[in-house]
Amino acid sequence: MLIEFSVKNFLSFKDKVTLSMEKGNGDENLDNVITKDGLDLLKTAAIYGANASGKSNLLKAFSCAILMVRNSNLIPVGGKWSFLKPFLFDETTKNNPSEFEFFFIANNVKYRYYFSADANRIYDEILDAYYTQKPTNIFTRIKTDIYEFNSDKNKLESLKAKNTENKLFLSTATNWNYDKTKDAYLWFSNAIETCDSFNNISDQDLKEYSNNNSTLKEFALKLLKEADILIKDMHVDYEEKEVDSMAVNMNLPPFLKANGTFKMSNIKIELDHEVVDENNNSHNYKLDFNDESSGTRVLFALAPFLKSSFENTKTIIVDELEKSMHPALVEFIIKLFNNNEINKANSQLIFMTHATNLLSLELLRRDQIWFTEKNSKTGISDLYPLDSFPVRKDENIQKGYINGRYGAIPFIRDIDLWLEDN
Repeated sequence: MLIEFSVKNFLSFKDKVTLSMEKGNGDENLDNVITKDGLDLLKTAAIYGANASGKSNLLKAFSCAILMVRNSNLIPVGGKWSFLKPFLFDETTKNNPSEFEFFFIANNVKYRYYFSADANRIYDEILDAYYTQKPTNIFTRIKTDIYEFNSDKNKLESLKAKNTENKLFLSTATNWNYDKTKDAYLWFSNAIETCDSFNNISDQDLKEYSNNNSTLKEFALKLLKEADILIKDMHVDYEEKEVDSMAVNMNLPPFLKANGTFKMSNIKIELDHEVVDENNNSHNYKLDFNDESSGTRVLFALAPFLKSSFENTKTIIVDELEKSMHPALVEFIIKLFNNNEINKANSQLIFMTHATNLLSLELLRRDQIWFTEKNSKTGISDLYPLDSFPVRKDENIQKGYINGRYGAIPFIRDIDLWLEDN
């Protein structure tokens, strides 16, 4: 579970900003809170802000750090982290490394993991484990190739020799079976995910349906029914075939591209609709998945994602959760995560959104609502929570946000001024 995430000098975040999932003050909506290992953590968090204010850049910061951990063992000597971009509107920061820091719980142990890097190398890297109230340092790395080890020195010295300047030692040590880094690495590998939105659906997103899992089918149909989409059944055909990687334009860094051939999935789904004619007779009709509405497609792709989250503890970060979904349905999904009976794994949902209908203190706590705002003169983004303002428990948050009380809204010029300029 995520406790806290910080980023500095990445895209529009010049200065350090921190997203905290720890509970703040107040005893309202306690169903939205998880108590884990002595910490009170939030199940959901909503991030608001104007276009280009930094919301998507926060998701990119999460994605960048996670991908670097997952793929560190794949990058060759001399390879570049091409998606790692510092704040460029400053002569100093554009030449400095970006910084990322996570506090999280994995396998009932709290960890702190920090690293700084640019496209060419890792500069600093620290892993601490909280086996007690005080942190135990697993390793510290400074200036790229200076390492400090407080235990297991002989083994870690041998692993240090296997690392390179552009690889994360967390990944290298785990890859060479060092047990004290394993749980932290697996958290990045399996327990935290990012998604740009569910609008661009691929066959890979639907692959879970190929297993003919009856419980997934039941969950998906129930979710569609909740959205007032009456689909009675589904039929799935699935196949995998080998494809020449050179024939496919893969949107990946060069070091992640496949060589030779790789397997590509092909899935065909038909959904059964029950309709009633003018004589009140029922008829079933099959419709290809690609012919369904965008809302139906999004929900169908979302179902295995949600089901897996409610069965296995995960932290999920989604940009523009409301795309192609009715506002009431987005609210329903948030309630699923906040519900103790449904979200038994205590997974967390962090989402970027423009949906102001969700700005309700009946749905979300004050510490669950965050804002991004960009300084129009400097280009620097900031991130701050609603509970940094003096907000009453009965305040109309939606109205206050629209009226600009909390910032994080666009400044729109009067149309007459626009006409004068043109």
